[in-house]
Amino acid sequence: MLPRPRNRSGPEVVTFRKYLILAGVTFFASLGDSLLSFGMKQEGSISLAHPLALVFAVFNPWVAVGIVFLLAFFACYLSSLSWADLTYVLPATSLGYVFMALIAKFALHEQVSLMRWLGIVLISAGVGFVTQGPELTSSHGKTDAAPVSAAPVVEP
Repeated sequence: MLPRPRNRSGPEVVTFRKYLILAGVTFFASLGDSLLSFGMKQEGSISLAHPLALVFAVFNPWVAVGIVFLLAFFACYLSSLSWADLTYVLPATSLGYVFMALIAKFALHEQVSLMRWLGIVLISAGVGFVTQGPELTSSHGKTDAAPVSAAPVVEP
């Protein structure tokens, strides 16, 4: 059974700390994915038919550092999901697409086509619509009072 959401009174304000967490999600994901890409290009083509090659790829220094950055991304992501809806967090971090495209173009020397740039701009523009709404939606008309038959919730 999933725990009930904690009671929240009124709309919460996105604080500077919360913006830093969202920036961490964006930064760590972009850099982690880019480092993974760089490391895996050094490893060459790997097939799922040879799982041992995948294990050895983790020991490539670039892949290992990329994994560390992705662990930091995951920690920030979990933190942000504790105070905001998924439909707010995921689009709010779409600036990472821009960072990844810039890293791919200038650091990894990949060709980024005009169509990809246009797609990135469209995705990022959509963030403007999402960020105008609340970070956490209401509980759909439910009252804050727990049902009489519900077991007490112990909060840490």
